[in-house]
Amino acid sequence: MKGKIIKGIGGFYYVKTSEGDVIECRARGIFRNKNEKLYIGDDVEVSLVGKGGAIEKILPRRTFLVRPPVANIDAVVIVISAADPAPDTLLADKLILSAEIADIEPIICINKSDLKADKELLKIYQNAGYKAICVSAKNNRDVDKLRRIICNKTSAFAGLSGVGKSTLLGILTGKEQETGEISKKIARGRHTTRHIELLELSDGGFALDTPGFSSFEVGGIKAEDLQNYFPEMRNLAENCRFKGCLHTKEPDCAVKEALEKGKIAKSRYESYLNFYEILKNVKDWENK
Repeated sequence: MKGKIIKGIGGFYYVKTSEGDVIECRARGIFRNKNEKLYIGDDVEVSLVGKGGAIEKILPRRTFLVRPPVANIDAVVIVISAADPAPDTLLADKLILSAEIADIEPIICINKSDLKADKELLKIYQNAGYKAICVSAKNNRDVDKLRRIICNKTSAFAGLSGVGKSTLLGILTGKEQETGEISKKIARGRHTTRHIELLELSDGGFALDTPGFSSFEVGGIKAEDLQNYFPEMRNLAENCRFKGCLHTKEPDCAVKEALEKGKIAKSRYESYLNFYEILKNVKDWENK
């Protein structure tokens, strides 16, 4: 029968089958012999062995997220806090870029709207072409908007600790998640996720919490290709004076003109320049 790996602990894999059961499975030795790894999110074929099961085959992966290593993710929900902690647009843009490179849909969720209604932040990402919403997990306000967007998808929740990922997941799954106490000194939560696990959404689909990020490395693409992963720049490049314009120091640049007119957010352009400088110093072998 077919199923999806939702958790792996101590050499055991827990597979949610197409029939709705969760079976504790071992992987066949063939995977070890071929040096083939199994990941959370893998769609697999299993056979029943005694009271448990055995994983016989890994079905083709649609997508793969490197950090954390999870297969078949349809969307990355990037949770930003409108306040406490203050929004970190550079990290958000790094996570968006990571999703874009992996060909996974980024969804921007601005939480804690009960503390601050940050319409400008919302506008930044909507104008860039992304699905972006404001919610309040504390008051369970507008969380249904997010529920509808990720229904029947497998989604990874990413963002700094303390932004409310676990609280949101608790509402969406109907199960209270373990959360860390917010540090008053640094305004960030102590992250408590101990392992990767796909959680069933009450309206269909799966979601997982990912560790809080204090840093996130940019890589996997060439500097000159970076603009292709910024939707608001992608469609303007053909209007630049020079073919192959990198939108940094070139004259008559359509992207910089759009920036001056407020059509591209300053924070997004600053993130682009930041990533470009990083990628410019990455060697080809490092990308491979």
